[in-house]
Amino acid sequence: MNTETLERAPAPAAGEAEFNPIQEGQRLMKAWYANLEQAKARDQKVANVFVMGNAVEILRAFDFQLVFPEINSLQTGVRKKSEEYLRESEDYGYSPDVCSYVKADVGLILREQQHPAGQIPKADIAITSNMCSTFIKWGEIWERMLKMPTFTLDLPGQRGPNWQVRRGDAQHMADAQWVEAQFRHLITRCENITGRRFDFDKLAQVQDRVNRMVHHWNNVMALNRVCPAPYNAMLDGLTYIGIMNVYRGTEEGVEYMRRLEEQLRAKVARGEGRVAEERFRLLFSGTPCYVSMRRLVELFETWGGVFAYSDYLTFAAGGMDAGEMVYDTSRPLESLAEITALAAQRGLSNQFFAHERLAQQIKEYDVDGIVFHGIKSCRFVSSGMADTRNYLNQRLNMPSLYIESDLIDPRYWSDAQIKNRVDAFFESLHQRGGAAPGTPATTTTGGKA
Repeated sequence: MNTETLERAPAPAAGEAEFNPIQEGQRLMKAWYANLEQAKARDQKVANVFVMGNAVEILRAFDFQLVFPEINSLQTGVRKKSEEYLRESEDYGYSPDVCSYVKADVGLILREQQHPAGQIPKADIAITSNMCSTFIKWGEIWERMLKMPTFTLDLPGQRGPNWQVRRGDAQHMADAQWVEAQFRHLITRCENITGRRFDFDKLAQVQDRVNRMVHHWNNVMALNRVCPAPYNAMLDGLTYIGIMNVYRGTEEGVEYMRRLEEQLRAKVARGEGRVAEERFRLLFSGTPCYVSMRRLVELFETWGGVFAYSDYLTFAAGGMDAGEMVYDTSRPLESLAEITALAAQRGLSNQFFAHERLAQQIKEYDVDGIVFHGIKSCRFVSSGMADTRNYLNQRLNMPSLYIESDLIDPRYWSDAQIKNRVDAFFESLHQRGGAAPGTPATTTTGGKA
């Protein structure tokens, strides 16, 4: 891919300040937490939702304030406070093998919802789903400890290898009808909680904003197919996906994604990459280690390696990173069910049939190697990695590296061990024909250095 194949972004508005996506992302996250802290004082209803399979559009139509427990947990890691919450939940009785996101949230409950970013309000309802096997059990913890009502969505995923539902076919419509019936039950629950009738026009307005966000998000993802890649999918991308989730369906979210695309297009036009001399294009598979993500990326960028893509940006967006994920706002509820069925298939397939999606992304992003990150406390993501790694090595002759740590538990990060494995990985890539550190690279916009 070269820059000529990409749609040109509009010129910046007159007088518009220079956009820094990381600083603006931090500002928006701070504003989100401030709004949560004031939710009950404003008599606003609150919902707990996950980043996958969450029916956010329906909840926004009812003006719920949204709490994302995974984001709360990872933020304790980013802020270097997670171990305190984890130890408190383990002292309470939770095993070290339990998902560290869950344990951090239990620690939050034991601390009366006091988070490093502020007070988290107790939700009026929680939406869980089968998009992660932990979600349903997590909801049961809220029912038991907080007496919180929950609603569980059963979303259809991919049924087998090389199996795909196509939009509008009989299987897709059957899946969509199953999802729509559940949405109608959820709407009734929300009407009872809020005392308000559901507004289909408001749902359509939310969906229009989601459509615009997804449009920009897809363009942002495509921009990293250019060499040099303008951003690192596993550092910068974590900020982007956070805004994609927290501000999904809002004008603030649309504006952030619009300006992000504009800023990255300008970098591509200047031939400016994330790393000064891009030598190795990499794909990251798995969830991040939020307590040490910056250090991990540094280990790779020292060698001129950049994560051009990560499957985390697919499943953490609930599978919404695809061009066909566009709502038909003239029939909002039916379209919401149809798109949710498709998105759930994409999101779930990253766990059960990851090799199919990764094989596609390896080609699209022209990567030199793939990094698998096993998570000590997340069997759902990690259990199939060995098979996927073996498949890609045998079928595509794709070099790979396997490292292990945890989502937010710093006790599982071994800097020396991981550095040794990363260095050995790059030595092997160099032997396959890649550039050695310190070797000047000739960058282009149409292929690798």
